[in-house]
Amino acid sequence: MNKAMPNHAVSESDADLAPQADHASSAAPRQAVNATKVSRASVQHPPVVDEIALPSTLLDITPQQAGTQTLLRGLAILEAAAAGVRDLRTFGAALGTTRSTTHRLVSSLVQARYLRQVQGGYLLGPKLIELGTIALEQMPLTTVARQHLESLAEQTLDTIHLGVRDGDDVLYIDKIPGTRGLEMRSRVGHRMPLASTGIGKAMMLDLTPDVWQSLFEASRRALAGVSFKPDNRPDAQTFMQRMTNYAAGGYTFDLEENEASIRCVAAPVRDASGAVVAALSVASTIPYMSLERMDELIPVVQREARAISEELGWRAPQPATRRIKR
Repeated sequence: MNKAMPNHAVSESDADLAPQADHASSAAPRQAVNATKVSRASVQHPPVVDEIALPSTLLDITPQQAGTQTLLRGLAILEAAAAGVRDLRTFGAALGTTRSTTHRLVSSLVQARYLRQVQGGYLLGPKLIELGTIALEQMPLTTVARQHLESLAEQTLDTIHLGVRDGDDVLYIDKIPGTRGLEMRSRVGHRMPLASTGIGKAMMLDLTPDVWQSLFEASRRALAGVSFKPDNRPDAQTFMQRMTNYAAGGYTFDLEENEASIRCVAAPVRDASGAVVAALSVASTIPYMSLERMDELIPVVQREARAISEELGWRAPQPATRRIKR
C-alpha cells in the first residue's frame, strides 16, 4: 500500500514558495495572499488512495523539513499526474492536503505551465516537455549513440534500446521501434529491474557475484506481483551461472525473463575509464529471435556498443607483446 503524505499544519503563506510562472507568463497579475493560518484541528484527513504510486521521498516529510513542504507537494502532484491522477480530489487524497491547499498548488503549476487544465481534469504541461528535451540534450550519450542505434536498427529490423543504470533499475533513454509491425511496452523514461532485462544485465557484467546475487533478489522482489505466462524467470543458481558465462563473453541475453515471448541480445557501453556507463540491446519476439539468431547477433551488437564506447573515449585493451630474443 502506498503512503499518503503526512498532513502537517500549513499556512497560506506557503503560497510564496509555490512555482512561479515562467518568463512567457510573468506579465500575468499576481494576487496577494492573506497569511491566514489553518489550525491542525481544522484540517480534515482525506482518504488514502491506494492506487497512486508516489516516491516515498516526496511523501515522508518530517517536521524539520516543513519549509520545503510546498515544493515537495508540487513535485508530488506532478508525479501523481504522471501516474494518471486527473482531479483535485484525488490529488488532495494522495497528498493529504485540504481542497483549498490542493487547488492553490495545482493553480500555481498550471500558471507555470507544469500542468495544463483540460476538459475532465489536469494533464502534464508543456514546460515539462521543454525541460525534458533540454535534459536529454545535456546527456551527450544519446547524441553520440544515436547513429549507431540507427545503424543497428537498419541491420536487424528489430527494436533497439539504449539504457543507463538508475539504482537497481535500468532506465531507457532511447528507443528505435522495429519495422516488423511489433510493439513492446518499453519506452523512453521506462524503468525495469536490472537483473530481469538483457540490457540491465549488460550493465552488471563488471560487478562481483555478490552484487549479482543482490540485484537478482531485488528484481525478484520488484516483480513479485507480476504474472508471467509461461514463467521463464531463472532460479538463483541458473541466473548466477548465466551471468558467469555472459561476463566471459561480454554480452547478455534476455530469454523471456522480462516480457512473455520477448528475447533480446545486449552489450555494454564503456567510457574513457573503461567503466560500464550504459548498454544497448536488440529485441524481438521468438519467431524473429531464435537462439541461433541470437548467437549470430552477439558480434553485431558488440560492434555497435564498442563504436559508441570509442566515441566516449574508450580504447580496447591492447594485447601484451613479447620480445623475441635474436
